[in-house]
Amino acid sequence: MADSVAAKRYGRKASDAARLKTAGVVLAGGRSVRFGSPKAFGIHQGRYFYERAVDALAPVCDAVVIVTREALKERFPDHLSVITDHEDYQGLGPLAGIYSAMCAVQADRYAVLPCDMPFMTSDVTARLLEAAGGQNVCAVRLGERKHPLVSIWSRAMLEPLRKALDGGRYRVLELLEQADAEWLDGSTLVPDAGDAERVFRNVNSPDQMKA
Repeated sequence: MADSVAAKRYGRKASDAARLKTAGVVLAGGRSVRFGSPKAFGIHQGRYFYERAVDALAPVCDAVVIVTREALKERFPDHLSVITDHEDYQGLGPLAGIYSAMCAVQADRYAVLPCDMPFMTSDVTARLLEAAGGQNVCAVRLGERKHPLVSIWSRAMLEPLRKALDGGRYRVLELLEQADAEWLDGSTLVPDAGDAERVFRNVNSPDQMKA
């Protein structure tokens, strides 16, 4: 089952019993086949990709949790909250990771980022949180391209997530469609709209690190 860890502020533990307003979730359990090694440990400007994701979330969240697979868990430092998928849904993709984070950390909403967006900044995540409306899920799109894992999830989505996983429905976009997710224009979330493509770039190979 998902590790029953207390959520940690960036370097400080939060109470197990505390209900947080916003928890940050870094999804860092992908297989990274095209990248050639675990993307969480790719490096940009001297910092691991997962550290860049934590850096983008920590200033605007009450706690941050990293969801990874068992084989990588010991590579993360002890001062961070790191969990693996719930025992019933191990290795079932991003929805399992988000569900597992919700089980491990009590919060009203969850700001989710994949670990493979090393150009993301806390300014952008702050704007995303501010722009998120009353929908149970809010995610980003840039033109015709959707970024469902750059998203804000209400705790009300815990049960729909469980039902989707139990039903073998693992596609994030399918669940967002069912939840009538709100899609925000990513170009409005960055200080310079011309920089949006870079900020929201999913890095799948080292060649894509060129700014």
